[in-house]
Amino acid sequence: MDFLIHTWHWSVAGFLIAVVMLMLNYFGKVFGMSSNLRSLCSMTGVGKKVPFFDWDWKSQRWNLVVVVGAMIGGYVAVHFLSDVSNVNINPKTIQQLSEMGIDAPNGKLLPDTLFGNQIFESPKMIVILLVGGLLIGFGSRYAGGCTSGHAIAGMSNLQLPSLKAVIGFFIGGLIMSHYILPLFF
Repeated sequence: MDFLIHTWHWSVAGFLIAVVMLMLNYFGKVFGMSSNLRSLCSMTGVGKKVPFFDWDWKSQRWNLVVVVGAMIGGYVAVHFLSDVSNVNINPKTIQQLSEMGIDAPNGKLLPDTLFGNQIFESPKMIVILLVGGLLIGFGSRYAGGCTSGHAIAGMSNLQLPSLKAVIGFFIGGLIMSHYILPLFF
């Protein structure tokens, strides 16, 4: 069990991702999580009113299984395969977060200040969640895919637009974490 609980070396995880991507390419499939939202909307029949959602969602059923698997895998990983001693955060990062009023994760992957249930009691946090969700949704649609689709699938297919998108994701993340996040906390 120790092998499963502790962090895997990047080369093992990278190799497994590469194997999955090669299999998807071999079978002519394209990986991406945000495309499932289009499938879910198409399933409701909204394609009769909105042409964007008028497409054969049944051809993407396999990708919906990936989403369910990711949710089940995440649950299993958090509740059965996690080790609190496995989370090491740079002390400077913890200090910077505490200066913004964000608690240290204390062995968890995410701090309760940002990801605990108490955020639903704060109007400020609810607004941040709603605006952030809208921006993520708009951004993934505008970029033609989400971070996982571009960074894993697009770059493994050597697509230049995916490289540009991933560079944009990193720049946006750096701007957010260093300049915008401190404005809110």
